[in-house]
Amino acid sequence: MPRNLSKADVAQFQDRLCDAAEHLFAERGPEAVTIRQLASALGVSPMTPYRYFKDKDAILAAVRARAFDRHAEALERAYEENPGDPARRANAIGAAYVRFALENPEAYRLMFDVNQAKAAEYPDLVRAGERSRATMTRHLHDLAAAGLLEGDADLVGHMYWAALHGPLMLQLSGMLPDAFDARTLIGALMPVLGKTTFRNANRA
Repeated sequence: MPRNLSKADVAQFQDRLCDAAEHLFAERGPEAVTIRQLASALGVSPMTPYRYFKDKDAILAAVRARAFDRHAEALERAYEENPGDPARRANAIGAAYVRFALENPEAYRLMFDVNQAKAAEYPDLVRAGERSRATMTRHLHDLAAAGLLEGDADLVGHMYWAALHGPLMLQLSGMLPDAFDARTLIGALMPVLGKTTFRNANRA
Protein backbone atom coordinates (compact mmCIF):
# COMPACT_ATOMS: atom_id res chain seq x y z
CA MET A 1 0.00 0.00 0.00
CA PRO A 2 1.35 3.46 -0.84
CA ARG A 3 1.98 5.54 2.26
CA ASN A 4 -0.11 8.61 2.96
CA LEU A 5 1.55 11.73 1.64
CA SER A 6 1.81 14.97 3.57
CA LYS A 7 1.24 18.30 1.86
CA ALA A 8 4.99 18.86 2.01
CA ASP A 9 5.63 15.50 0.35
CA VAL A 10 3.19 16.31 -2.43
CA ALA A 11 4.61 19.79 -3.00
CA GLN A 12 8.19 18.51 -3.05
CA PHE A 13 7.48 15.82 -5.63
CA GLN A 14 5.38 18.16 -7.76
CA ASP A 15 8.30 20.60 -7.82
CA ARG A 16 10.70 17.84 -8.90
CA LEU A 17 8.32 16.59 -11.54
CA CYS A 18 7.68 20.08 -12.92
CA ASP A 19 11.42 20.80 -13.09
CA ALA A 20 12.00 17.63 -15.11
CA ALA A 21 8.93 18.21 -17.26
CA GLU A 22 9.92 21.79 -18.11
CA HIS A 23 13.17 20.56 -19.60
CA LEU A 24 11.68 17.62 -21.48
CA PHE A 25 8.67 19.55 -22.76
CA ALA A 26 10.89 22.35 -24.06
CA GLU A 27 13.44 19.96 -25.57
CA ARG A 28 11.06 17.55 -27.31
CA GLY A 29 7.70 19.31 -27.39
CA PRO A 30 4.85 18.39 -25.02
CA GLU A 31 3.25 16.03 -27.52
CA ALA A 32 6.39 13.89 -27.76
CA VAL A 33 6.88 13.45 -24.01
CA THR A 34 5.20 10.58 -22.16
CA ILE A 35 4.39 10.07 -18.50
CA ARG A 36 6.73 7.07 -18.59
CA GLN A 37 9.60 9.31 -19.73
CA LEU A 38 8.87 11.82 -16.98
CA ALA A 39 8.81 9.04 -14.40
CA SER A 40 12.08 7.65 -15.75
CA ALA A 41 13.74 11.06 -15.46
CA LEU A 42 12.89 11.03 -11.74
CA GLY A 43 13.70 7.37 -11.17
CA VAL A 44 10.16 6.45 -10.11
CA SER A 45 7.58 4.00 -11.41
CA PRO A 46 5.43 5.00 -14.42
CA MET A 47 2.35 5.19 -12.18
CA THR A 48 3.86 7.49 -9.56
CA PRO A 49 3.13 10.80 -11.38
CA TYR A 50 -0.57 9.92 -11.39
CA ARG A 51 -0.60 10.22 -7.61
CA TYR A 52 0.17 13.91 -8.04
CA PHE A 53 -1.39 14.93 -11.37
CA LYS A 54 -4.43 13.72 -13.30
CA ASP A 55 -2.58 13.42 -16.61
CA LYS A 56 0.17 14.91 -18.77
CA ASP A 57 -1.93 17.94 -19.68
CA ALA A 58 -2.27 18.78 -15.99
CA ILE A 59 1.51 18.54 -15.63
CA LEU A 60 1.98 20.88 -18.60
CA ALA A 61 -0.49 23.34 -17.07
CA ALA A 62 1.40 23.27 -13.77
CA VAL A 63 4.75 23.78 -15.50
CA ARG A 64 3.41 26.74 -17.47
CA ALA A 65 1.73 28.27 -14.41
CA ARG A 66 5.02 28.13 -12.51
CA ALA A 67 6.78 29.78 -15.44
CA PHE A 68 4.23 32.60 -15.65
CA ASP A 69 4.51 33.18 -11.90
CA ARG A 70 8.31 33.35 -12.06
CA HIS A 71 8.03 35.76 -14.98
CA ALA A 72 5.57 37.95 -13.06
CA GLU A 73 7.81 37.91 -9.98
CA ALA A 74 10.76 39.16 -12.04
CA LEU A 75 8.76 42.05 -13.48
CA GLU A 76 7.11 42.87 -10.14
CA ARG A 77 10.55 43.02 -8.54
CA ALA A 78 11.73 45.47 -11.20
CA TYR A 79 8.59 47.53 -10.62
CA GLU A 80 9.08 47.72 -6.85
CA GLU A 81 12.82 48.38 -7.06
CA ASN A 82 12.37 51.41 -9.33
CA PRO A 83 10.02 53.89 -7.65
CA GLY A 84 9.71 57.49 -8.71
CA ASP A 85 10.39 58.20 -12.37
CA PRO A 86 7.88 56.08 -14.35
CA ALA A 87 10.03 56.22 -17.50
CA ARG A 88 13.02 54.75 -15.67
CA ARG A 89 10.74 52.14 -14.18
CA ALA A 90 9.44 51.20 -17.65
CA ASN A 91 13.01 50.71 -18.87
CA ALA A 92 13.80 48.52 -15.85
CA ILE A 93 10.76 46.34 -16.48
CA GLY A 94 11.68 45.94 -20.13
CA ALA A 95 15.20 44.92 -19.15
CA ALA A 96 13.82 42.43 -16.62
CA TYR A 97 11.57 40.94 -19.30
CA VAL A 98 14.48 40.40 -21.67
CA ARG A 99 16.70 39.02 -18.92
CA PHE A 100 14.05 36.51 -17.82
CA ALA A 101 13.55 35.20 -21.36
CA LEU A 102 17.27 34.80 -22.04
CA GLU A 103 18.04 33.25 -18.65
CA ASN A 104 15.00 30.94 -18.70
CA PRO A 105 14.59 29.98 -22.36
CA GLU A 106 12.79 26.70 -21.70
CA ALA A 107 10.23 28.31 -19.41
CA TYR A 108 9.74 31.26 -21.76
CA ARG A 109 9.08 29.08 -24.78
CA LEU A 110 6.59 26.95 -22.86
CA MET A 111 4.78 30.09 -21.73
CA PHE A 112 4.28 31.54 -25.20
CA ASP A 113 5.09 28.88 -27.79
CA VAL A 114 2.61 26.20 -26.69
CA ASN A 115 -1.04 26.05 -27.69
CA GLN A 116 -2.67 24.21 -24.78
CA ALA A 117 -6.24 23.56 -25.91
CA LYS A 118 -7.70 23.09 -22.42
CA ALA A 119 -5.72 25.84 -20.69
CA ALA A 120 -8.91 27.52 -19.42
CA GLU A 121 -9.68 24.39 -17.38
CA TYR A 122 -6.70 25.00 -15.08
CA PRO A 123 -7.38 27.86 -12.62
CA ASP A 124 -3.75 28.18 -11.52
CA LEU A 125 -2.60 28.56 -15.12
CA VAL A 126 -5.30 31.15 -15.85
CA ARG A 127 -4.40 33.10 -12.69
CA ALA A 128 -0.67 33.00 -13.38
CA GLY A 129 -1.13 34.04 -17.00
CA GLU A 130 -3.30 36.99 -15.99
CA ARG A 131 -0.79 37.99 -13.32
CA SER A 132 2.02 37.93 -15.86
CA ARG A 133 0.07 40.01 -18.37
CA ALA A 134 -0.90 42.53 -15.68
CA THR A 135 2.76 43.11 -14.81
CA MET A 136 3.45 43.95 -18.45
CA THR A 137 0.89 46.77 -18.56
CA ARG A 138 0.76 48.22 -15.03
CA HIS A 139 3.73 50.52 -15.55
CA LEU A 140 2.15 51.82 -18.79
CA HIS A 141 -0.80 53.07 -16.75
CA ASP A 142 1.71 54.87 -14.50
CA LEU A 143 3.18 56.55 -17.58
CA ALA A 144 -0.29 57.57 -18.74
CA ALA A 145 -1.10 59.00 -15.31
CA ALA A 146 2.13 61.02 -15.45
CA GLY A 147 1.11 62.45 -18.82
CA LEU A 148 3.98 60.74 -20.65
CA LEU A 149 2.03 58.32 -22.80
CA GLU A 150 0.31 58.82 -26.13
CA GLY A 151 -2.65 56.52 -26.76
CA ASP A 152 -4.35 53.73 -24.85
CA ALA A 153 -2.11 52.21 -22.18
CA ASP A 154 -3.23 48.64 -22.83
CA LEU A 155 -2.68 48.96 -26.58
CA VAL A 156 0.73 50.56 -26.11
CA GLY A 157 1.61 47.84 -23.61
CA HIS A 158 0.89 45.17 -26.19
CA MET A 159 2.92 47.09 -28.78
CA TYR A 160 5.94 47.00 -26.48
CA TRP A 161 5.28 43.37 -25.63
CA ALA A 162 5.34 42.52 -29.34
CA ALA A 163 8.57 44.50 -29.79
CA LEU A 164 10.21 42.49 -26.99
CA HIS A 165 8.71 39.10 -27.70
CA GLY A 166 9.41 38.96 -31.43
CA PRO A 167 13.21 39.33 -31.27
CA LEU A 168 13.42 37.09 -28.21
CA MET A 169 11.53 34.25 -29.87
CA LEU A 170 13.62 34.64 -33.02
CA GLN A 171 16.79 34.26 -30.97
CA LEU A 172 15.49 31.38 -28.87
CA SER A 173 14.42 29.60 -32.06
CA GLY A 174 17.87 30.07 -33.60
CA MET A 175 16.45 32.20 -36.41
CA LEU A 176 18.68 35.27 -36.07
CA PRO A 177 21.90 35.66 -38.09
CA ASP A 178 25.22 35.93 -36.30
CA ALA A 179 25.41 39.66 -37.00
CA PHE A 180 22.98 40.59 -34.23
CA ASP A 181 20.92 39.21 -31.38
CA ALA A 182 17.63 39.95 -29.60
CA ARG A 183 19.11 42.71 -27.44
CA THR A 184 20.44 44.47 -30.54
CA LEU A 185 17.07 44.32 -32.29
CA ILE A 186 15.19 45.46 -29.20
CA GLY A 187 17.65 48.29 -28.65
CA ALA A 188 16.98 49.49 -32.20
CA LEU A 189 13.20 49.09 -31.92
CA MET A 190 12.62 50.88 -28.61
CA PRO A 191 13.64 54.41 -29.68
CA VAL A 192 11.49 54.14 -32.80
CA LEU A 193 8.50 52.97 -30.80
CA GLY A 194 9.15 55.58 -28.14
CA LYS A 195 8.85 58.41 -30.66
CA THR A 196 5.24 57.45 -31.38
CA THR A 197 4.12 56.49 -27.88
CA PHE A 198 5.86 58.92 -25.50
CA ARG A 199 5.15 62.62 -25.28
CA ASN A 200 8.70 63.18 -24.09
CA ALA A 201 10.59 60.53 -26.03
CA ASN A 202 13.95 61.67 -24.72
CA ARG A 203 13.03 60.37 -21.28
CA ALA A 204 11.89 56.91 -22.39
